[in-house]
Amino acid sequence: MKFIDKIPMVVLLILCVLLGLAPFVPEPHIVEKIRMLSQGTLTKPIDIFDLLYHGAPFILLAIKLIRLKTHGASQ
Repeated sequence: MKFIDKIPMVVLLILCVLLGLAPFVPEPHIVEKIRMLSQGTLTKPIDIFDLLYHGAPFILLAIKLIRLKTHGASQ
């Protein structure tokens, strides 16, 4: 967890915008994959990998925010 504490918040926010929401047109992959997951059509390994790849920055950001709130760790 110390690894996540060392990542600057700005870097995580940039990753969320650039990697998490890419490609921007016609819709972000993360939106498409979450829709597929909710519909039960997320079955191909490449789609599962895509969900994890584009969702990783959001997961890291959530972990960092939770750690900041609970432990009061510095940015």
